[in-house]
Amino acid sequence: MNVPQSLPAWLYTDQRFFELERQKVFAQAWHIVGHINDIPNTGDYLTLDILGERVVTVRGEDGAIRSFHNVCRHRAGKIATEARGSCGHRLVCPYHAWSYKLDGGFAGAPKWQGFEDLDAGALSLKPIDQEIAYGFIFIRFAPGLPSVKEMMSPYAEELEAFELEKLVPNGRVTLRPRPVNWKNVGDNYSDGMHIPVAHPGLSRLLAGSYKIEAKEWIDKMWGYVTETPSNHWPERQYQKLLGTFDHIPAERRRLWAYYKLWPNVAFDIYPDQVDFMQFIPVSATQTMIREIAYVHPNASREMNAARYLNWRINRQVNAEDTVLIEGVQQGMESSSYATGPLSPSEVCLISFGNRMRALIPEANLEHAPA
Repeated sequence: MNVPQSLPAWLYTDQRFFELERQKVFAQAWHIVGHINDIPNTGDYLTLDILGERVVTVRGEDGAIRSFHNVCRHRAGKIATEARGSCGHRLVCPYHAWSYKLDGGFAGAPKWQGFEDLDAGALSLKPIDQEIAYGFIFIRFAPGLPSVKEMMSPYAEELEAFELEKLVPNGRVTLRPRPVNWKNVGDNYSDGMHIPVAHPGLSRLLAGSYKIEAKEWIDKMWGYVTETPSNHWPERQYQKLLGTFDHIPAERRRLWAYYKLWPNVAFDIYPDQVDFMQFIPVSATQTMIREIAYVHPNASREMNAARYLNWRINRQVNAEDTVLIEGVQQGMESSSYATGPLSPSEVCLISFGNRMRALIPEANLEHAPA
């Protein structure tokens, strides 16, 4: 019998393979910057730093959202320095005060600097390919993949029902460094077999309803919060509150749904809030998890209480996952482990491994090449 195998351990520790991933996976990948309602007003901007690239996304005078390389055309200064802010009607480099219009056009350099014959048309900010899908802003540095909408199309109908474009930020982006390979985080996110073993709270809430499936470019994981009262107070109170949410269709009132877009963007969709997580590669053994919660505008006491309880429940789940992925990362460095068998039910890991092997032939090698 031909048993599918996990990706070889050396892919999770080898810096040379990490450089191949930069070229063959992440240059073409769609990276999420944020949501359209993070930047509601003229001059509002978001920034993203990823794999040596810097991005600024800004809302223009005409209301349009555009993305550019966050690099001054003079001496490569970082123009927008905050994760999120407002620049008024000009983006101004803090190094030498070169300025740019909100559509990226060059606005000028201070007269005292002696630049008299600059070609403004040649000094615009470099644009970046951008797509807005379901209210979220995505960018990429090179073509190659289908559009975000096409990649997420297997779930288009259910995603549209969540009205994601109406979300507003609930707080700010959080950055969580982890001493693990980015694939380790993604593998864990799409893994269903560890739920009943390693997450007792999640198991109590979802009561055996958790399922997973893999489409070409996107995985889906989901479960339903049981009505059987938990013996843990935060879970029991959360269960009660879900029953009061009459504004949510009955079939979604207890649904917890998770979607992972190739290769490293994930959405957690709950009745009370929506989170995105991005597993940003830093090195072969370092990852930055970038995340933020979004909510539909609703200030009811019950909804706010549910969001707080959701945070308490998932804080514990995240703590359990942190221990798991760090333990796996250490195991990947052991001389005893090369690869392991996958169950036919581990469809997301099988799908991910197949795509990695197809993109990077070296991923088929059980051990690192000399």
